Amino acid sequence: MNTDEYKTISATSEGYYTEKRSKFLAFAHPVKTVEQVKELIAGYRKKYYDARHVCYAYMLGPERQDFRANDDGEPSSTAGKPILGQINSNELTDILIVVVRYYGGVNLGTSGLIVAYREAAADAIAHATVETRQVEELVKYSFSYPQMNDVMRIVKDMNPRIISQTYDNTCEIVLSIRKSEAEELRQRLAKLL
Repeated sequence: MNTDEYKTISATSEGYYTEKRSKFLAFAHPVKTVEQVKELIAGYRKKYYDARHVCYAYMLGPERQDFRANDDGEPSSTAGKPILGQINSNELTDILIVVVRYYGGVNLGTSGLIVAYREAAADAIAHATVETRQVEELVKYSFSYPQMNDVMRIVKDMNPRIISQTYDNTCEIVLSIRKSEAEELRQRLAKLL
């Protein structure tokens, strides 16, 4: 896998698992920030106020360094960790998976819980559209108007996304390009000065 690519889901998806009358409703969401995560979890706690547990795990960022797993009162590592395990085994990031448990009256034991949370999370991922995205970097460049054609030739050649451009006494262009190509773009633009 390229270092400037990552996998995430494109839209919210749902999964479901049932074991000994306990119901596990799983919801996978594409997320970018911890604030979004907190908002979504609060929403689930409110919507499913009568559920016994609202467990979750999330992974953020292309480097996949920012993550958390929460058991919400289930025995330690029986809920959040198996959910996070599914995120990891599918190499996903920028994702939150919430699993809401309605208790069915029969204890599942730790191994039963681990299987249930893992399967519910796996089902939500199975129903999701997984896509590979590129890690992009912003490149900002200021130049004089007569250099416009040279700058645009490089832009046409390397094909970054143009985020913004201003044309004045000094022109400025902000480009977004795949991380692995950002340095080359900077060097080519620097040679124009």
